[in-house]
Amino acid sequence: MGGKIAQTVFGVAAVLFLLAPIVAIVPLAFTSSTFLNYPIDDYSLRWFDQLATDATWQRSIVNSLIIGLSATALSLVLGTLAALGLRSNALPFAGVFRTLFLLPMVVPAVVLGIGMQILFVRLGLASSYLGVILAHTVLCVPFVVVSVSASLLGINPSVERAAMSLGATPSTVFRRVTLPLAMPGVISGGVFAFATSLDEVVITLFVAGPNQRTLARQMFASIRENISPVVAAAALLLILSTLLLVGGAAYLRWRREQAEKANGTRAPEPLDAKPELRLNAT
Repeated sequence: MGGKIAQTVFGVAAVLFLLAPIVAIVPLAFTSSTFLNYPIDDYSLRWFDQLATDATWQRSIVNSLIIGLSATALSLVLGTLAALGLRSNALPFAGVFRTLFLLPMVVPAVVLGIGMQILFVRLGLASSYLGVILAHTVLCVPFVVVSVSASLLGINPSVERAAMSLGATPSTVFRRVTLPLAMPGVISGGVFAFATSLDEVVITLFVAGPNQRTLARQMFASIRENISPVVAAAALLLILSTLLLVGGAAYLRWRREQAEKANGTRAPEPLDAKPELRLNAT
C-alpha cells in the first residue's frame, strides 16, 4: 500500500514538474501589461490582436504552416518508405541503416545547422523555402520511421501473404492491406513531424532567410530584442496547436480501435500456429 502511494506521489510530482513551465506562461498571454511579470493586474486580449494584425507575426504564422505541412508530407513519404525497407531483416546492414535514420534525433542541432548551411549554399538553396523544408524534413523523418516501424511490427505477415496468394500485386497489397493497417503509426508520425517543425528554431536560424522566418524563430527574435507578452500569446498558440494535433491523432486511433472491436475484425494467425492449416496449405 505504501509503495503505491509513493508511486502516485512521484508520478504527480513528475507531471507537475513537466507542466509547471506551461502553466506559468499561459496566464501571461492574457495580461494587459507590457511586461511578463506576476501578479497580473488586469487581463486583456491585446496581444492576440497583435498576433492577428501585425504583418511580421502574420507572415511568420503563414511560413510555419507552409514549411510545417510541406515537411510533414515529405517526411511521411520518405519515412514510410524507409520503415517498409527496414522491415525485412534480410536487408544487408539493416541495423546500420536504422542508426543512420535516427541520427538527426541525437546529433546536436547546431552541428546539423552548420552542415546544412554549407551544403545549401553550394546547392543554391540557402535562404529559400525549399531549403528550410528539406532541413525540417531531415529532422522529421526519424519520428515517422520510428512510429511507422512500430505499427508494421504489429501487422501479421500472413494477412499480406493471403492477399498475394489471391493474386494481388505488391502495390495493391501495400495500398489495400499494409498501409491501412499501419495508418495509426503514419498518423502519429505525421503529428510528431508537424509538431517538430513548428518548434524548430536552431536549424531555421542557419538555413532560413528573412522571408522564411517561422513563428518559433520570430518568438526567439522577439525575446532577444524586446521581451513582450506577445511571445506568451504565440507560445499559447503553439501549445494549443500541438494539443489539438495530439488529441486528433488519439481520437482517430480510438475510433479505429472501436470500429475494429465492433466489426470483430482480427488478423488471422500465422500458418505455423495451426498445424492443420499448414498441412492443408502444403
